Amino acid sequence: MKKLFITVLLVIACFGGVLAQQDAQYTQYMYNTITVNPAYAGSRGVLSIVGLHRSQWLGLDGAPRTQTLNFHTPVSERVGIGLSIVNDEIGNGTNQDTYFDAAFSYTIPTSAEGKLSFGVKAGGHLLNIDFNKLANYRAELNTTGLDNIDRKFSPNIGAGIYYHTDRFYAGLSVPNFLKTQHFDEAAGSASFLAEERLNIYLITGYVFDLNPNLKFKPAALVKAVSGAPLQIDLSANFMLNNKFTLGAAYRWDAAFSALFGFQISDQFMIGVAYDREITELGNSTFNDGSFEVMLRYEFLTRYKKVITPRFF
Repeated sequence: MKKLFITVLLVIACFGGVLAQQDAQYTQYMYNTITVNPAYAGSRGVLSIVGLHRSQWLGLDGAPRTQTLNFHTPVSERVGIGLSIVNDEIGNGTNQDTYFDAAFSYTIPTSAEGKLSFGVKAGGHLLNIDFNKLANYRAELNTTGLDNIDRKFSPNIGAGIYYHTDRFYAGLSVPNFLKTQHFDEAAGSASFLAEERLNIYLITGYVFDLNPNLKFKPAALVKAVSGAPLQIDLSANFMLNNKFTLGAAYRWDAAFSALFGFQISDQFMIGVAYDREITELGNSTFNDGSFEVMLRYEFLTRYKKVITPRFF
């Protein structure tokens, strides 16, 4: 497994420059896997509910804000289901995207510890664009013929694979296969506004036992889409006494991050993260970094009295 983990990281490095990300980004992606990979559904063995809020570039007026709510649960030894809702807005509501997806996974045991899951998802996307919320925008002076977009619906489908043991995990997924273009056809001509493109996600990590009370997990996430730079997130987290998680992350050529998590009980966990940009935007006086808060609650069952306090 260690050799496989190193191989995956080498693949990440070799392809660094081919594609890039477009979807909403998360620093605490290790707790939000179901949003990008449907094969993750049910993998924790209990009903798991996660809520996450991200405020990006604090202090910058109109900066992106993202809220995510998802749950997933096994319904049998091999079948899992899940639901994910993402709200992403920028420009103080000028552009608002809402994604909702239902996920289904089927798991095949590959060894005494290994499990390979296949997942599919189906859902849709609602797009709202309100030009009246733009600063200094006056519709009567607009000569391009652009009209507001109100809840424009676009269906989509996705798929993924996910392999894990108690220590190692790796997944590859395409959350949205369909390439959707949004147009404004006012004044008899179509004006290009937005395009949803195919995103590819690769995620992997390995947990090392440093001593009976301390665990260490390096991890990586790659998001790729044509037309933008490749996004690579590298993280290193320590877990103490199965309660406290402390770590750091690096988003390639973009930001450094600090992460903290506390397992309040067997069921309830809270996590926070802070990003500091290393680009020219990060050096701006009006940018105070990006902040995330995550809450997770998991339901114990008579079959599973204790939830495994793992990183993934």
